[in-house]
Amino acid sequence: MIEVNVRELKSRMSHYLRRVEEGEQIKITRRGKTVGTIIPTLGRTEEETSAERAIRALMAKGIVTWSGRKPVFPEKGVRMRGDGPTIAEMIVEDRR
Repeated sequence: MIEVNVRELKSRMSHYLRRVEEGEQIKITRRGKTVGTIIPTLGRTEEETSAERAIRALMAKGIVTWSGRKPVFPEKGVRMRGDGPTIAEMIVEDRR
């Protein structure tokens, strides 16, 4: 992994993007401290893959819709099991 400061990255962005496309990872620093990392999208991380799997599982259950951007949840609220007050009623009661 190569390390580059923000100023250098800004002045030679095309050069560093080519290196990322070739599979390299770039650590970005500001005043000697790491502020971020650029990684190639072809070598996706396991967290990204598991997040996408989780969204797809929610889609299969009909809980959420997703077009590749922000997931959209249905507008109706969550139904509680059993008898008794709703969460909203309990909050109103607690505020009195």
